[in-house]
Amino acid sequence: MKNKRGLIACIVFLLVFAVITISRKTKEIEKVPYQRNEGIVFNTVYHITYQYASDLQAEIEDELHLFDATLSPFNKTSVITRVNENDTTVVLNEWFVNVFRRSQDVWKQTGGAFDPTVSPLINAWGFGFKQGYSLSTQDVDSLLQLVGMDKISLDNGKVKKQDPRMSLNFSAIAKGYAVDVVAALLASKGIENFLVEIGGELVGKGRNPKGECWQVGINKPEEDSESVMGEIEEIVAICDGAMATSGNYRNFRYENGKRIAHTIDPVSGYPVQHSLLSATVIAPDCMTADAYATAFMVMGVDKSLQLAEKLKLNAYLIYAVDSVNTGVKMTSGMKELIVRETH
Repeated sequence: MKNKRGLIACIVFLLVFAVITISRKTKEIEKVPYQRNEGIVFNTVYHITYQYASDLQAEIEDELHLFDATLSPFNKTSVITRVNENDTTVVLNEWFVNVFRRSQDVWKQTGGAFDPTVSPLINAWGFGFKQGYSLSTQDVDSLLQLVGMDKISLDNGKVKKQDPRMSLNFSAIAKGYAVDVVAALLASKGIENFLVEIGGELVGKGRNPKGECWQVGINKPEEDSESVMGEIEEIVAICDGAMATSGNYRNFRYENGKRIAHTIDPVSGYPVQHSLLSATVIAPDCMTADAYATAFMVMGVDKSLQLAEKLKLNAYLIYAVDSVNTGVKMTSGMKELIVRETH
């Protein structure tokens, strides 16, 4: 009987000790301040909040500059620029290989709606580096010969193209990947609570300074292409995930009285003409969210919802009902993440 009582007393002591230890550790963690960094990168603004004893902004920016030197088509010496110039001496690093392979996967899943080789068409339609003009059917057919992820591959550490004029532009996925890269850097420091946002694409882990899931907004579509900060459509909670939004409502031009969207269908070669105004995707990582948000802007409302449900992605789609009114469709999982309706 004494042995039994002694065992019970020992168990009770261990439980009390564990509770006290956990309580102390929790209080110690709560005392760690939240750092807030912001700046300019990739011609856009970033905001990063994380719970850590010291400021990591310099280290974060060093990582982002290395990323820019890999995947920025505007950097004349970047890896992707050298690939586009057919430099056979360029060495592909892990970031380039990862984004290339994920792009291939999304290209297959979306039936070609997501395609980083679409730049020739984007440029020709006037939303890229060059001034656009009205394209004939022959123009489009000719440019389509240079488009397609099935015409480009990785072979023994090199990019192999069917046509040397082909080029890659990962802008529709790289910003999301950059968010993941920064998130990975913070996680490598043992940081459990952080929100990384670059140009609207974000990753949230753990809790905010209030001890809640990170609350982030989905913007309302606005016709004003000069608008930077729009009204919030919904607020969603993210404890462990990533969110990206793509839309054609801020980047378009008028031609003969008709609005031409900046979203080009890589399969048809023409700007999309459906009613979808913006697509917000929540996924495990921001590279995935970014890519599918772009693809959904090509695919339209119904096909996007079907694919999102199939892939277990959360999607929030805003579409035009008429010239004034908008409607919303979303996946079942997205409804559970909305914490406040603002409309």
